Amino acid sequence: MHVPAASVIVVPSSNCYAFDNESRLVDFTHLAGKVFEYNEQGPLPTDLVVEFCKDVQKRSQEGYIEFGRFVSSRSFLTGSDPIDYIQEFHNGDLVHCETTFEKMGRTAQVDIICGHCSNRMCKDEQGCICSISYHERMCRVIVELAIPCAKSGPRVFKGFTVGLHPRSSEIVYNGFTQLGFEQLHHGFSFQTEQIHVSLYLSAISSHSGLVRKPIFKVNPVKGLGVTLTGSGFSGARPTTLSPAVLNVDWRCEIPRSSPYEVNVLIPVEGYDPIEFTLTKECGYIQEKESDSMKGWATFGILSCIFIVLSSLLCCGGFIYKTRVEHLNGLDALPGMAILSALLDAVGRRRGYLLVDNPSENHASQASWEQAHGTTRTAQRTNDTACGSI
Repeated sequence: MHVPAASVIVVPSSNCYAFDNESRLVDFTHLAGKVFEYNEQGPLPTDLVVEFCKDVQKRSQEGYIEFGRFVSSRSFLTGSDPIDYIQEFHNGDLVHCETTFEKMGRTAQVDIICGHCSNRMCKDEQGCICSISYHERMCRVIVELAIPCAKSGPRVFKGFTVGLHPRSSEIVYNGFTQLGFEQLHHGFSFQTEQIHVSLYLSAISSHSGLVRKPIFKVNPVKGLGVTLTGSGFSGARPTTLSPAVLNVDWRCEIPRSSPYEVNVLIPVEGYDPIEFTLTKECGYIQEKESDSMKGWATFGILSCIFIVLSSLLCCGGFIYKTRVEHLNGLDALPGMAILSALLDAVGRRRGYLLVDNPSENHASQASWEQAHGTTRTAQRTNDTACGSI
């Protein structure tokens, strides 16, 4: 099937990114770690230093004071006019700030303005700190920072996940395709013997109705048979409480040294599509389930034909013997004569008889056995007597 041209929304290489008001990705990775300084004039000159997406420090002759660290991308929030974005810094120095909320120590908030400072105090094209303000006995500082913001990227369908288990997100997390599934990676390939893979799709309930039916493309086109099934393929609404299941059935038709690529694209109404790549090794040819069942089907058909023909022949032979040969009961069944002869041959007593007079042979044999028995008895008596003596 044809997959529309679309760029994979890969998770940024750093946690220094944010979303604008339209859920479009704005990546600030190129500014991560960039230093912005603000000189404070006074009896004891000090510098406030903002390391973008890292930390906020106050440097003076008395030493350094930490005003918090940048923890994760969740600390990068969308602001409101005239502030475009907000960065939160937590867990700064605790000295003289032991009474802060949950003992978080010193904290900082950096209000980011895309462009120039509103008070025109700074005109540096690379960005600068416009102003600072301290609150609550210097346990918190608010910094206004003006920087050139990057162009907005794709519109991310936040909250959407794809995983190999109902509560996992190895493939797609929060709308981002995870590393290893954005393109071909040998280390993330499925083995040849794994012919079934189940993927679990989940989304925020309020936006789950925007998910559309997945489509896929195989590269190379020939050599790997792929079929998508399950509720995730039939158009079911995936939610966090009831994930939709997308079953991938694939079988190797042509062995290949390098893995096959299966590009799966999930359209989302109003957002850029979710796209990821699954890879499969093919070391040998795998037969379809229908092919493996052909032998059993043929055996079953032949068995039925044999049973029907045997029944017809048996009934025909029985009718023939009862009406033509005038036999009754078991003797009329086909094959009974052969069976009777076989049983008679197996059960016949074995031995050699004299041809002249069989009855005399039996009599002489009985008298001989009787005489032989008498001799043995007498011998046993004599043995007992001798033993007594």
